[in-house]
Amino acid sequence: MHVAIVYESLFGNTRQIAEAIGEGVRQSHPGADVDCLQVQEANPDLVESADLLVVGGPTHMRGMTSRMSRKAGLHAIEKEADELKSHHEPEEGAEGPGVREWFRRLPKTHDKLHAAAFDTRAAAPMSGGAARGIARKLRHHGYELVSEPQGFVIEDAEGPLRDGELARAKAWGAALN
Repeated sequence: MHVAIVYESLFGNTRQIAEAIGEGVRQSHPGADVDCLQVQEANPDLVESADLLVVGGPTHMRGMTSRMSRKAGLHAIEKEADELKSHHEPEEGAEGPGVREWFRRLPKTHDKLHAAAFDTRAAAPMSGGAARGIARKLRHHGYELVSEPQGFVIEDAEGPLRDGELARAKAWGAALN
C-alpha cells in the first residue's frame, strides 16, 4: 500500500498532524509506504501512484488558504513579533503555493483512487474549516473519499495544537483504508 500525505503548513501544526496521520497509517498497515510531503514537494506522478491520497492544510478565513490569506497571516505575525518581541517562525516554504494552488496542477484521475481530507482550525465556533473544501476538490478531481473530512484544533492562530489532537490524528490515520 502506498499512501501520499500532502500538506500545507504555516507554523508546523498541520505538519505535525500530517506526520501523526502517517504514523497511524503505518501502525495499521506495517508494510505501507508512506510519503509525507509539503505541498510544493508533491509532484503529480508521486500522487497518482498512491493507493490513498490524504490532503490537508490550515484554515484561513473559514476555508482553504489563498496566496492573500497566507501573506496577510505572515504579515500579522511579523507585526505581532515586533510589538511583543516574540516570534513564531513560519515553516520553510510557508509563503509558497498552498493546497488551493496545488489542486490547479493536479490532473484528474479516472481510476476512482481513494482520498481523505483534513485541516487544522481554531476552536472558535464560527472559525470554519478547510477540510470540506479540500474534500470537494478531491472529489472534483475524481477521487473517492474513504472518510469524512476531519478537523484538528489549534489553541491560537499559530498553535499549539490542543491536547490530544496528535493522538486523535494518529487514530484517524490508522482507520483510513
